[in-house]
Amino acid sequence: MKKVVSGLVLMSFLVGCANVYTPSQTTYEGAAVGATTGALAGAILSKDNRWKGGVIGGVIGAIAGATITEIAKRGAQEVAQSKRPVRYESEDGRTVYEAKPLGYNGKNGCYKVLERVYEDGRVVKEQVKEVCDIN
Repeated sequence: MKKVVSGLVLMSFLVGCANVYTPSQTTYEGAAVGATTGALAGAILSKDNRWKGGVIGGVIGAIAGATITEIAKRGAQEVAQSKRPVRYESEDGRTVYEAKPLGYNGKNGCYKVLERVYEDGRVVKEQVKEVCDIN
């Protein structure tokens, strides 16, 4: 019963937030990648009930994927606007997002930003992104 009530509270919270925030296409893509990865990992790691492990892993992965994607989007825009590096760290310190400016491309009016995502001190993602709309 507690699980049902917790689920309903979580769903009402998410529905309430949906009216305030509209995710971008990249946020949905990050959630899809996270859900797929989490579901596979959950199914592999859960020896007792692979379906349950897959569902739980998929939900956690979707949330993590969407969150990291949204942080990266906002971080890159912040770097392009301020021309200064940014660093975001999870509360437990295991996941770190860093971005720093690399320069401005006068031909297309975009800023280049180097992004790195660390997990447990290791780089798990590194990319150079162009940020063109810095409104």
